[in-house]
Order: sequence, then C-alpha cells, then structure tokens
Amino acid sequence: MPKTNVPALKEPNPKPKKKHGRKIRIILLLLFLSLLSVLFFRSSFSKISVITFHGNTYSTDQQLLDVAGLKVGSPYFALSADNIRLRLEAVPSVEHAIVNKTFPGNVDIKIEEYPLAAFELKEDGKMTGLLANGTEIPLHNDSLQVDKPILTGWKAKDPNLAKLCATLSQIPDTLTADISEIVPSPSLSYPDRIKMYTRSRFEITSAISLLAKKAEYMNEILESQDPGKLTMLDADSYVPYNPPKAEDNEQNDTTHE
Repeated sequence: MPKTNVPALKEPNPKPKKKHGRKIRIILLLLFLSLLSVLFFRSSFSKISVITFHGNTYSTDQQLLDVAGLKVGSPYFALSADNIRLRLEAVPSVEHAIVNKTFPGNVDIKIEEYPLAAFELKEDGKMTGLLANGTEIPLHNDSLQVDKPILTGWKAKDPNLAKLCATLSQIPDTLTADISEIVPSPSLSYPDRIKMYTRSRFEITSAISLLAKKAEYMNEILESQDPGKLTMLDADSYVPYNPPKAEDNEQNDTTHE
C-alpha cells in the first residue's frame, strides 16, 4: 500500500488570560481612594485651623480676612498663597503681603504697609494721616508725630497730593523734621509748586518734582542761616527776614581792621 502523509496537528492557541480579576482590583482601589478623599475633605485636617497676621496697623485682622476670603474652618486648599497675596495687596494701605501656608491648617501672613508720609488738615478741622501712596487713614490718639508735616489747602483729587506723599516718604525724616506745614502754590512755570513753613520760622518755596534733590541743601540752610525766605526751584535764593544793617557791617569791618 502506498504511504499516506498525515498532516501534523496544529497546537491549539493558548487561552487568553482572564483580566476580570485585575479589573476588579483596580475598581476596588479607586473606590477605596475615593472614600479616603471624601473622609479627608470632611475632616478637620482639610480645614484652616489658625490664621495669623503680623504688621498690620491701618487695617484690622477682620478687614483683611474679609478681603482675602479667609476664615477658620474654610477649605485649606481652596485658595493658593499667591491668590491670597494678590487679594491683600489690593488693600490701599498694603504695599506687600507675604503668605505662608503650613499643612495642616496654618496660614501665616506678614503685612508690609505703606509708611506714614504726612498729616492733612481738612476744611472741617479734622486731621487725617496720609501714607506714601496718598491713601488717607484715620488717626488714633497716639498717631500724631511731630516729625511729619501737616498739609493744608489741598483738594482731595489733586494728583500732586499723592506725588507729594510719595516724595516725602523717600526723604529721610532728619531732612523733613523741621517742616511744619506744606500748602499748594502752583504757577504757570511750576504747576507742582509748594510753599513750606518750618518750625524754625523759614518760608520755603519749591516744587514737588525738585524737593527730593533739594532736601539736603535745604537742610543745610535751615541749620546754618537765620530765618528767612528760601526759594529752591531751578534757581535758588535766600533772603533773611532781618538782613544785617549797613551800620553793623561797617562796625564789623572796623573791628577787623
């Protein structure tokens, strides 16, 4: 009989591994994590427990809390530190705010306010404070400082008022301590011209735009000369109230001969 070739049997394909058990494990893990998240966000660990302010003088803690949208018990992760900082720096008296969030639940905020530049006497006789950016603040009984000038005769919306406050804040107190009063005195040539009256009885005419660079020289005149009228614009001049008489000069000349 002729031989018959029997075809080789193909090996059956291996059955795919069942992934059913793996899917169940993943679903259970996700459910477990979801449960933990729910429990965490409902617990006190996810809430703000302590809010501390440092350095604020012209705004109360509650005023700053309202602006920042913070309160004890609110969600800790609802607002970032940068978001809180930007809200606080929108307060007119706040120059900078530094916000540190420490888990769990602590928010520490350092406030840096604009410095006090001057006082303003209102038409109704009330005295208020003016910060370096021109922001008006109420005064307390112990807020009046003798080394700050008093501004009189200024209109509320005068743009030069804020510029004057910014300029005064840049000049050391040692150079402005003698200035008692500043009034506006604009002219065509100097729209920002001012008159200043000192405790040492000088009358000084200058301009806000020139005051910073003239301050040191002005202080030298106040310390070395007799009271008089001092002009400090593009050209400077000084005239004493009581100039020495000619007879006194002659006597002095005779004495020195």
